[in-house]
Amino acid sequence: MRSLVKSSLSLAAALTGAAAIVAATPSTAAHRAGPPWISIEYPANPLDPSTRGAYLLVHAFHHQLPISSPVRGTAEGLVGGERKSIVLRFDSTARPGVYALRKQWSDDGVWSLVLSVVAHDDNMAQALVELGPDGVTSIRVPTRREREWTIPRAITAQEVEQSLQSRTPRTAQARR
Repeated sequence: MRSLVKSSLSLAAALTGAAAIVAATPSTAAHRAGPPWISIEYPANPLDPSTRGAYLLVHAFHHQLPISSPVRGTAEGLVGGERKSIVLRFDSTARPGVYALRKQWSDDGVWSLVLSVVAHDDNMAQALVELGPDGVTSIRVPTRREREWTIPRAITAQEVEQSLQSRTPRTAQARR
C-alpha cells in the first residue's frame, strides 16, 4: 500500500511538473494569433552576398518578430495597352524572414507588384509596390482599424487596376 501511495505521489509530482512546463511554453497558436506584417526594403544591400542582385527585399513579421512564412507575389503590368500578370519567385536570404525578389518583368510598360506574406490562406499582409522608369515610386500596405490594432487588409483588383491606369500617361510622358 505504501509503495502504491508513493508511486501515486511521484506520478502526481511528475504530471504537475509537466503541466507547469507546458503552461510556461508559448504555444504555436499563441505565437500566431493575429495577422502577419510585411515590410519592403528597397534598394537591397549589394554588400550582402545573399541579397546581392535583388531588386528589393520582402520582410515577413509576426508582431515584431521576423518569421519564416510563405511569400507570394505577382507583377501586374500594362505593356503596349495589354494587361500582363507574372507570378514571382522569391529567394531565401541569410536573414530569417527576409526574402529576395529579383527582377522578373520587362522594362516596357507600367508595372505594380502585389506582394504577400501568408500566415494562412485567409490571414495575410500585402504590399502594393508601384514601379517607375527609375525604380520603386510607391509602397503601400493597406490596413484597417480593429479596436486599437492596425490590421493589414487584402489589396483589391480595383486598387491594382487603379495603380496601373493612374500611371499610364505619366510613364509614357516620362520616357519621351
